Amino acid sequence: MYVKICGLREPAHVTAAVEAGADAIGFVLTTSKRRVTPAEARALGEAVPPHVLTVGVFAGEAPEIVRAVAVEAGVRAVQLHGNHPHSDFIALKGLTLVRAVAADADLRCGAFDEELLIVDAPKPGSGESWNWAAIRGRPSGKWMLAGGLDSRNVSRAISEARPWGVDVSSGVEREGRKDADLIYEFVTEARR
Repeated sequence: MYVKICGLREPAHVTAAVEAGADAIGFVLTTSKRRVTPAEARALGEAVPPHVLTVGVFAGEAPEIVRAVAVEAGVRAVQLHGNHPHSDFIALKGLTLVRAVAADADLRCGAFDEELLIVDAPKPGSGESWNWAAIRGRPSGKWMLAGGLDSRNVSRAISEARPWGVDVSSGVEREGRKDADLIYEFVTEARR
């Protein structure tokens, strides 16, 4: 089970995600309460070993801005969250691309030339739980389930939706801050 921990802002939480065995770590580089600057993302990413994918998360920015910020941040992948047109992904070729969408979008991984697909709640990025079983059998390829996941429900969500991987952000937080114990618990439960 591929596991991505998103919205990391502090060195201790990056370390916890790496030590817990996360496959990917996300840094939010768009408007969000979890936003980090490109310089902060670069500094955090320096502690991440090469086998863990560093992902810059964007939503709505033009491809030329995404590319410039991703290069400045030193991330190895770019996640476009929301209704980005296919042309945005084409313009960002050369980077590892992640497409994050709600379940009513095209759920074929690679349909927009992306390497990874994230299927999120009806309000992508909201952290709200939703009917994971409703998409079982619809997404294809390397796709991750997101939206309302935490260590208490990730096993059930995996059995209901049968994803290739999972992506979490708010589900590993206490009072709006990442929590190292919750990160470890989430990775353990996702792989159980």
